[in-house]
Amino acid sequence: MSEALVYVVDDEEAICDSVGLLLKSVRIACRSYSDPGEFLAQWRAGWRGCLLLDVRMPRMSGMEVHRVLKERGNRLPVIFMTGHGDVPMAVEAMRAGALDFLQKPFKDDELISRVQRALAQDAEQAASAQQHSDVERRYASLTPREREIARCLVDGASNKVIAIDLGLSERTVELHRAHIMQKMNVRSLAQLVQLLISVQPDAE
Repeated sequence: MSEALVYVVDDEEAICDSVGLLLKSVRIACRSYSDPGEFLAQWRAGWRGCLLLDVRMPRMSGMEVHRVLKERGNRLPVIFMTGHGDVPMAVEAMRAGALDFLQKPFKDDELISRVQRALAQDAEQAASAQQHSDVERRYASLTPREREIARCLVDGASNKVIAIDLGLSERTVELHRAHIMQKMNVRSLAQLVQLLISVQPDAE
């Protein structure tokens, strides 16, 4: 997983420099681009952090950059930087999935606060994605029979009903259930059902 950075895209190099120095002063790492095309060429799906994106740029508008990123499946929280006349566009961008917008000229503490909020959201998303990946990995370790029994457990069937439906002894079902609990790393049926519901739609 890549390091969390603040990516600044603004055609005014002075803005890139000043934002970079401000973030550095509070120990937030950043990378700046005065050319949105260069940013898009370097962008990677695994990037962590957030994006500060200027709305109005001559080569490619921030709205266009945002649209391209959405098509690519970007997960970086996006904060638009706007001039006074660009606020309606920024609001439109938020409706399209952007996190926030800052109106220029913005105060230092306001920028830092918005960036910290975006970084916190990104960290939360990354942790959630990692947790889901771990659950999918555990589910993949189940045998076909264990998955069959797991589906029955999600449906609320008892060991006795599962045994009858699958033509097994109740003791065999109990052993499979114990193995499922161990592999999924849970201690209660409620925990197991919760995890199985989160992965089974993708696993069918």
